[in-house]
Amino acid sequence: MSDDSTHAGLRVDPALGDFVADELLPGLDLEPAWFWSTVADLHERFAGRVDQLLRRRDELQERIDAWHREHGAGDVAELEAFLTEIGYLVPVEEPSVRVDRVDREIAEVAGPQLVVPATVPRYALNAANARWGSLYDALYGTDALPLDHELERGYDERRGAQVIAEADRLLDQFFPLADGSHADVVAYRVPSPGELTVETSSGTTGLADPAQFAGHQPGDGDRPAAVLLRRNGLHLELTIDPSTRVGTQHHAGVSDAVLESAVSTIVDLEDSVSTVDGPDKVGGYRSWLGLRTGELTASFAKGGRTVTRSVHGDRTYVGTDGHELTLPGRSLLLVRNVGHHMRLDAVRTAAGEPILEEVLDALVSATAALHELRGKAKYSNTRTGSVYIVKPKMHGPDEVSLSVELLAAVEEALGMEPTTLKIGIMDEEKRTSVNLEACIARAADRVIFVNTGFLDRTGDEIHTDFEAGPVVRKDEQRSATWLTTYEDRNVDVALRAGFAGQAQIGKGMWAKPSAMREMLDTKGGHPRAGANTAWVPSPTAATLHALHYLETDVLAVQEELKKRPLADRRNLLVPPVLPDGGAGLSEEEKRHELETNAQSILGYVVRWVGLGIGCSTVPTLEGVGLMEDRATLRISSQQIANWLHHGLVDEGQVRETFARMAAVVDEQNAAEPGYQPMCADLDASPSFQAALDLVFSGRREPNGYTERALTQWRQKAKATDDGDEESGTREAVLSDETPSPAH
Repeated sequence: MSDDSTHAGLRVDPALGDFVADELLPGLDLEPAWFWSTVADLHERFAGRVDQLLRRRDELQERIDAWHREHGAGDVAELEAFLTEIGYLVPVEEPSVRVDRVDREIAEVAGPQLVVPATVPRYALNAANARWGSLYDALYGTDALPLDHELERGYDERRGAQVIAEADRLLDQFFPLADGSHADVVAYRVPSPGELTVETSSGTTGLADPAQFAGHQPGDGDRPAAVLLRRNGLHLELTIDPSTRVGTQHHAGVSDAVLESAVSTIVDLEDSVSTVDGPDKVGGYRSWLGLRTGELTASFAKGGRTVTRSVHGDRTYVGTDGHELTLPGRSLLLVRNVGHHMRLDAVRTAAGEPILEEVLDALVSATAALHELRGKAKYSNTRTGSVYIVKPKMHGPDEVSLSVELLAAVEEALGMEPTTLKIGIMDEEKRTSVNLEACIARAADRVIFVNTGFLDRTGDEIHTDFEAGPVVRKDEQRSATWLTTYEDRNVDVALRAGFAGQAQIGKGMWAKPSAMREMLDTKGGHPRAGANTAWVPSPTAATLHALHYLETDVLAVQEELKKRPLADRRNLLVPPVLPDGGAGLSEEEKRHELETNAQSILGYVVRWVGLGIGCSTVPTLEGVGLMEDRATLRISSQQIANWLHHGLVDEGQVRETFARMAAVVDEQNAAEPGYQPMCADLDASPSFQAALDLVFSGRREPNGYTERALTQWRQKAKATDDGDEESGTREAVLSDETPSPAH
């Protein structure tokens, strides 16, 4: 780099330097020299600690490997004693959280949560604006309702009638009338601010529970333009406009049912992005900054015209007391930073050492939020003055302590009140799961969620138990002893620590963006299990998943779950290995498992490495679209590496299978703009070589992580590409909107 990109002794990528000077700091009375000096100081203070903790991970893994080589899966009691002896297991604590200034979206309101890549502004805006979603559109344009005919272009009245009938049924279920059905309503009226009367074909009635009426928007006389209902902390707006096609068809002129949906959104700088250099990081940081200031916009072509998307304002109603009622128009925003193991080439010390990427993430995340905290933002995200930072990939309580200390150092540098920066703990690594009480205790005055993540947690499970034997097939992990205990214990520990009414208990992602009927039938188990949030892949999915939170009073469920026994953490120690060492598997079963995982790895890697897309819907061998990110890649690569290590498959089989699956993946991506087929030259394809690297280095890769291989091969691909800066912005975790909107 040139001397012009040297700041406070750091060699800084010019794109990052310009972003900090020209976009991040203006208006804050902070200078670039101060910023980079702070980065240098934080790196110097924490780099040694991080390296020490990472070495501790490796030391523990080496001892666990040696134990399993001697004992196999072993006896759980003996394994527990061994893990305690080496310090992997720490004494069980009884933490009590004491977090203040937490927004009600975290502390009180149960509802869906989106995760969106920060690198795609269009999708980041879509997620932030998904606080409210059209239930009509979600029912109309997905498989949530059966479809027995081909939709007419424009608006299909048969489908519309089906949607209206289902909406009436849901209203009867969640907002029942004192008499009759919503299907019989001919008019909703508000004769006074605190009174909702409902005219049906057989007379006048009201809500069975009048307290569910929350407000209205005035219309013509006592006929409101909108009726606002509330249940379990979530709101539903019945928009009344008989002039629209839907309103004309509806028996009471209701043109839409708009449901409070994505209560919170994680703007992601980690698993769902591909960021390997300065310009990539700037893309993610710019979205987070623009969302916090309210100034982010994105323009794109749609339907032959240019559409510009911006941040939504709040929604206003007349409350039941006659005064103005304002409700947030946007999701509460959290930001996920990278883990301790990540280094960033785009900023180096004078000695050429890459800095801790988490240091830059934390300082940028907090500085961007400072615009809002100082009253300079267009809209408010937090009403309590807090900033929510999600920390992934932490192994045990000492690593949580380091994260807490880093956040405190950032607060001090920015002059923030202590504990302004809250922490979300991703319970996705085994050493955190088995020591969850101690992890929570280390962040007792900051922790605002613990969230389970099946895929990353499975990847770490395989790596931790690598020498215990060949693991069960990937799909069979869901019924493994450790998994059911993991999900229950996350809830049990959090409730005992006092999370109810203070913090979120989260569940993982629904991975099938197109399977909304299946999601409706199954994901209701998350709130019934005591989780007050769970991840969904799109705004449409958020609207449909919100129905589960209307159905289940999560706080009431949590009160009941507090009474059950704590899930036994010893069950987390049962390795998910094949009982017979794989002898009972047929050659066909092994072939299918190998093909499934190889195709999944290639399908993801060609986008990450070849196109810079960090998260997208990847078709399976059967053509079913599954949302894939680095967590799915971690489990698939570890699965094959484990079987290879234990001799269930050999290197020749693996290479031959990857070559065959490359042809399949090439065909699946043939229409993708800018796609470079792997089969044109497998040896020269960065994507294909990255996939092999992930598997053949999987045994040695610390914790089975994928970032090292992905980053190195993506950097090689970028060094030889044609400079297409649009790659990486074509597809992401969030679908843009419902495929066939009702109006």
